Amino acid sequence: MPRTKPKDELLQLANVGPATREDFRVLGINTVAELAKCDPDELYDRLCVTTGIRHDPCCRDVFAATIHQAKTGEATKWWEWSRSRASRAESKKTGR
Repeated sequence: MPRTKPKDELLQLANVGPATREDFRVLGINTVAELAKCDPDELYDRLCVTTGIRHDPCCRDVFAATIHQAKTGEATKWWEWSRSRASRAESKKTGR
């Protein structure tokens, strides 16, 4: 009987499709447990440096949503994380 390929647990997370899964592969993340230990800002910065491309900041929001799900089990929409990223960026600009 042929063996079936095990399901990729990262692809089972909300907001993870082939492109995000490839980003995780490039970053050396292969399990939900590894993802749960990550910081979305650090992952985004590392992805940009590793690929030599400035990725859309929404990529960081996808990372935040998937890390949140990896840590808590709660799936959220990636765009729910955009507001907190934008307000942190504004705070950095104004020094508050």
